[in-house]
Amino acid sequence: MNDQTPKQERHLVGIGLDNEDGHKRITSAEKFSIVGGSEETHDRMTETVVKTFENLKERGKELETVEPKELVDIMAKNIPKS
Repeated sequence: MNDQTPKQERHLVGIGLDNEDGHKRITSAEKFSIVGGSEETHDRMTETVVKTFENLKERGKELETVEPKELVDIMAKNIPKS
């Protein structure tokens, strides 16, 4: 990649499909958005993504530079235990 190639920006999106209480839940940040879901689902998705970004930072990586498989592995490790 040369200096003139624009950096490809990435954004994670999580969609919760189990909302039965009618509340509209949206959590967004610079690199992710979580939409929908029950309160529990929305909170778990948000926690997973926040911890994932913390781990990426610890590894010196960004969403734009991490390999997809590594990202999936990191996210899987950060899913809160019930």
